[in-house]
Amino acid sequence: MCVRVIQGNGIDLSLFQFDYDLTFAAFLMNADRTIYGRYGTRPGHDDPEKNISLQGFISCLEAALKIHGNYPEGKQALLPKSGRKSLFPTPERYPSLRKFSPGIDYAGQVARSCIHCHQISTAEHLIHRLSGKPFPDKALFAWPMPETTGMELHPDHCATIKKVEPASPAHRAGFKAGDEIITLAGQPMLSTADVQWVLHNAEEAPRIKALVRRSDRKISLELLLANGWRHKEDISWRGSSWDLRRVVLGGMRLKPLPEGQQKGLTGMALHVAHLGQHGEHGVAYRAGLRKGDILLSFDGRDDLLTESSLLAHGLQKKKSGDRVRVKVLRGKRRMEFVFPLK
Repeated sequence: MCVRVIQGNGIDLSLFQFDYDLTFAAFLMNADRTIYGRYGTRPGHDDPEKNISLQGFISCLEAALKIHGNYPEGKQALLPKSGRKSLFPTPERYPSLRKFSPGIDYAGQVARSCIHCHQISTAEHLIHRLSGKPFPDKALFAWPMPETTGMELHPDHCATIKKVEPASPAHRAGFKAGDEIITLAGQPMLSTADVQWVLHNAEEAPRIKALVRRSDRKISLELLLANGWRHKEDISWRGSSWDLRRVVLGGMRLKPLPEGQQKGLTGMALHVAHLGQHGEHGVAYRAGLRKGDILLSFDGRDDLLTESSLLAHGLQKKKSGDRVRVKVLRGKRRMEFVFPLK
């Protein structure tokens, strides 16, 4: 049976745990709520469909049907594919989403009554920020792509490695292009999203066991990841990062300078591609920053080379109300501004 859900209102967050910043995600599951696998992946802004394809989805479905045909054999290995109990049972129970009801107002304000999936991530971010504690890596760098470990999966095949980066954790573990990942952390793998699920729930410096099929052999491997491994992930594309820009960047959206426009700059060189002007998204604007400025340092740091790293610094090293000093290049002038974090 195929069921399509088009809104976040009322969904069971203890069952349907996935990357809420996606525009498409699929669960393949048994009627008893056992999850066979997930499908749906997005790596960034530029090529959002890079890691998915119709053929890849078909391969995932075929693999799930094989599991279903033997079910309940192997059920124990499938249990870790289900998440822990959610902090709130449904999205509208989050404090910042309580204005919504469990259903959509189809007779009136359809769009305004709909909870968009990325709003669930934003609501969780607010919980962490209001706690006064540093943002946990798992919440900030959620659903890491396999590329953070040095491997890229093929979009057209079932959990099959397309490329392995030299000197990466995946390379050191012995993974090779063409390997089909049979299990990771003991769980059957059907897709890139399944690999992301394992990485999302991994510890800070995990040792993740894998079983791969290489030609006609099955080979056991172990993936070792160092502290801070999640920070390789790019979160700038995420819809839920828009509110993080309000919190940390005063409403700025930052992008690396295009090649050839570095102007001899070393270290941080991020240009202000967008600048809010109203409410809490206008904090940086009211402090004096302008669209087109080039950030050279943030809170005394000139080694934060991406917008993601700036967001991580602000959320994990600074508290709400702290004031940060930024240095920018505007034309040929170097200028400094100060604004508070939210």
